[in-house]
Amino acid sequence: MTNLKPSYRSEWLSLLWLLAVPTLNVFYGVLNRAGDRVFSLQTNLDVLIPFVPGFIVPYLIWYPFITGVLIALAFRNRMVYFQTLIALCSGLIISYIFFALFQTSIQRPDMQYETGFLARLVQFVYSTDQPYNCFPSIHVLTSYLMLRGAYVFSRPIRLSVAIISILIIISTVFVKQHVVADILGGILVGELCLRLAKVVVIRKKVILLNLE
Repeated sequence: MTNLKPSYRSEWLSLLWLLAVPTLNVFYGVLNRAGDRVFSLQTNLDVLIPFVPGFIVPYLIWYPFITGVLIALAFRNRMVYFQTLIALCSGLIISYIFFALFQTSIQRPDMQYETGFLARLVQFVYSTDQPYNCFPSIHVLTSYLMLRGAYVFSRPIRLSVAIISILIIISTVFVKQHVVADILGGILVGELCLRLAKVVVIRKKVILLNLE
């Protein structure tokens, strides 16, 4: 009965499950607008954190970075790949529930009269992403999951993934897309979902072995 489970055994077919991410992302756009009640989690610490336009670079690297690490995981270790992907998707769902029931927002700096390449990148992000959907941070959630899943790679790759993940995580506050509480929330949700995903994948593996 091995022909019943090609998507788990084939690296290439397993990549089709990545389509679940953009499918779930549809809800991000739906929820990313002002609701009836909007909260702020900004603290005095957030006020002290400076706005550093240069961090917009790691912030934008997030998009290809997450995709690249997931693809690499699929070819390196499919079990960890599925654990990470399941954790990511479940983390997105939990985040969307927060966005719907406990909407938070952030005060951004005025970039209207700023010039330069980095300023234009920040303006692009601000124009395409409304200042809502903050807690927990999806950038942090997903970057944390990549960092946790990278243990299956060689040391140089693990180090590279860790550095990029950390830069992306801290970039969220330096470009004023998130506050510190959003970072903590993203890490907590990521760790919770990863632990649950491990249970799901281990049980799935047991079931597949019993079918052989």
